[in-house]
Amino acid sequence: MTAVATLAGAPPYEAMDWNSIDWKKVHRNVRRLQARIVKAIEAGRWGKVKALQWLLTHSFSGKALAVRRVTDNRGKKTPGVDGEIWDTPKKKAHAIQSLRQRGYRAQPLRRTYIPKRDGRRKRPLGIPTMLDRAMQALYKLALDPIAETTGDPNSYGFRRERSPADAIAQCFLCFRQKTSPIAVYEGDIRGCFDNISHAWLLENIPIEKRILKQWLKTGYIDRDVFYHTEDGTPQGGIISPVLANMTLDGLEAAIANQPHRGTKRQAKLHLIRFADDYVITGSSLALLGEDIEPGVVAFLAERGLEPSAEKTKLTDIEDGFDFLGQNVRKYNGKLLIKPSKQSVKAFLAKVRGIIKANPCVSAGQLIVQLNPLIRGWDNYHRHVVSKKVFKHVDHAIFQALWRWAKGRHRNKSAGWIRNKYFGPDWAFYGQVPDKDGNHRRVTLFRAAQCPSSGTSRSEQQPTPTIPGGNPISRNGFRPRWRPA
Repeated sequence: MTAVATLAGAPPYEAMDWNSIDWKKVHRNVRRLQARIVKAIEAGRWGKVKALQWLLTHSFSGKALAVRRVTDNRGKKTPGVDGEIWDTPKKKAHAIQSLRQRGYRAQPLRRTYIPKRDGRRKRPLGIPTMLDRAMQALYKLALDPIAETTGDPNSYGFRRERSPADAIAQCFLCFRQKTSPIAVYEGDIRGCFDNISHAWLLENIPIEKRILKQWLKTGYIDRDVFYHTEDGTPQGGIISPVLANMTLDGLEAAIANQPHRGTKRQAKLHLIRFADDYVITGSSLALLGEDIEPGVVAFLAERGLEPSAEKTKLTDIEDGFDFLGQNVRKYNGKLLIKPSKQSVKAFLAKVRGIIKANPCVSAGQLIVQLNPLIRGWDNYHRHVVSKKVFKHVDHAIFQALWRWAKGRHRNKSAGWIRNKYFGPDWAFYGQVPDKDGNHRRVTLFRAAQCPSSGTSRSEQQPTPTIPGGNPISRNGFRPRWRPA
């Protein structure tokens, strides 16, 4: 019996061939179970939800998809404390057999650090072993339908088919009119991932408690020293973003139900959240500071969290605020959303750093390094008012490249440098070898080349689709989210 013939259970390891697995059938089986979970949630049948989760986490299809998830992503070559990676079909096939709940015991995380955005502080990451990653991916398949179906409508971080552009589009919808809110509560949570209460997670997350407790209490190893974990969910775990999102779900309802001055229509309360960054709108600064903020603090305290004192503040929309790399501000009553100064400054610093670090490479090799960076930054900001900013960025990059060229040819004239590195339209170009050994011309991507596509937003509250049937939705929209 092969893995293709029997996908409901797990065939013997000796008979399994990783390369012969029918992945379309695997995806179809997982999608079907996820859609059934969504239907059970909407019917309020939580006992059936639990039974379907058990079926999914014990099925061959779920286990195979979980192993594929951790062996196909960017961290597939990063081992945990055991130093093991699954890099061959034989190891992957054996990994499917090793995903057993009976006798499973999570291993400590391997602690590593990455620099934060400010460059001064470092963010701790916990790297699980491959087995723990695959087990988390398996249970995430069973938790995703619940998180998507019960999540806040205006939560946009770590969710399928939702992006920062959707959150910024919601900001536009909230502030675009003359009668829109004029006050903003800029919120940020201090150490969100590191401080979530374990007791709250174990009581409220609909997942097998024995498995969840192991992930939360497993501890970590930093410089060969073992440390216990009493709070938080580790950054670096596959399931951690879903746990953090489900912890903060309900904030929108808590704000709406918080007692406040005036009617709901007069208060103009809205929440836009991306992971642990959020903004709350209101009709006045007093309303947000005196009536709404205590409710937010109480909501977070129940989950072991608290607002960040340095990043949480009240702002008038005429003064503007930065959110997800964009600046949202009204100028004499007209709303304009532009790339924030901090985002532009950080981007140009990164570009200049690459140029300064490569004084001896060819122009073509430099372009190969710069183009993905420029194109990615442009695509992120193309949904807002960015035409003038893109032109400014192009000019700043041109100046940096001109200094780079002058440094390479100190005794050459400006005309000679232009003819060598810049075309008739001042486009920076170079030559790079292709696969056949021939040289081809490459040109630097200009930020102003990226067209602005306007403001768009995905539909609210996406949920899975029943295979062969109509999409399940509580609000009538055709959902963009699809199960794994």
